[in-house]
Amino acid sequence: MLYVRTALFLLLLATGAAAQKLTPLAPRPDWSSLDKFQGTITKQEFTRLLTQVYAPRGAWQEAFTITDNHATVATGSGQPPFRLEFAPAAAGAKPVPRYWQPRNSLRGMRIALDPGHLGGEWARMEERWFQIGENKPVIEGNMVLEVAELLQKELERRGAKVVLLRTSSKPATNLRPEKLRTSAVASLRERGRPVNPASLKAESERLFYRTAEIHARARLVNQRYKPDLVLALHFNAEAWGNPARPTLTDLNHLHLLISGCYSARELEYDDQRYDLMVKLLNRSFDQEVGVSRAVAQGMARATGLPAYTYTGDTAIKVGSSPYVWARNLLANRLFECPVVYLEPYVMNNREVHHRVQLGDYSGRRKINGTPRESIYREYVRGVVDGLAAYHGRP
Repeated sequence: MLYVRTALFLLLLATGAAAQKLTPLAPRPDWSSLDKFQGTITKQEFTRLLTQVYAPRGAWQEAFTITDNHATVATGSGQPPFRLEFAPAAAGAKPVPRYWQPRNSLRGMRIALDPGHLGGEWARMEERWFQIGENKPVIEGNMVLEVAELLQKELERRGAKVVLLRTSSKPATNLRPEKLRTSAVASLRERGRPVNPASLKAESERLFYRTAEIHARARLVNQRYKPDLVLALHFNAEAWGNPARPTLTDLNHLHLLISGCYSARELEYDDQRYDLMVKLLNRSFDQEVGVSRAVAQGMARATGLPAYTYTGDTAIKVGSSPYVWARNLLANRLFECPVVYLEPYVMNNREVHHRVQLGDYSGRRKINGTPRESIYREYVRGVVDGLAAYHGRP
């Protein structure tokens, strides 16, 4: 038995399978599953998407090679690269195989709503919780679930088929921090971080709510629901310091994110290169940027918020809207269908905090002298108006 195990290990090592570099909790990529995309994209389109959207600033150059007839991408140490044959011309390209389809109407469209985070008992662990004095706590996970429930009703009224990825604070994953300690040790060591009781606890928790949970939701999206669109619902925030004594700010803004802007460092991971290829080849980009631009317009009209601007190199502006950026996040990377990732409002903005204290209500109330809907209904109206405009029903 020992000989068999040793021989198997040596075989894996020789083929490179044991040397693959994966992000925490990521499964090994099945590169053969990309063969269905052979001949579905031209060199021109592949090059545009790779170099301008998914791996800009030359980030693609170490992992990808592009020739006149094909592209290759590294699949892992010691393994042969995956080879993608280009279509000779757009007119001769094969149909793109995918479970989602662009829709010209909300009626019949399959939409999954992803209320970000968990809230409830997990809110403090997620660091998506703060409280001022005796006021009710601001809990992002609870707030986006309230938005999702209102949004589901409005979209279904317009004929869409809507599912929520969560309807409570119960996690989609069966994993918990105490089951992730081994993975946490490996993650800390891979990043050169010290391993001690405090760092191990924090990393185990982070892998639970930020990694295992999103992987579980991705399986729901890609294997069970297979929607035409995911709306990832969030509220934004500026740094608030001590959550029991938070710092409020006058800053308030809005932006939306789509998949893209992988760095060269991120593309060292085999699973991230595979995920990039799936999103690129199923042509999520054009749909994501088009829907996001329309929803951004709807949200800007509803909220009056200015656009947030990234100043670092983690995101790039895409399309003509100042509100829409490409950024490599786990959720918009793992969900294979188009994803509109919303980040409106700064939760620790003074006015936003006041509106959260008011909760949901019908009609309008004066906020700083201006009649306003509840913050939740305003959020929903912006999203619905944007989707309706994009799909031909302003």
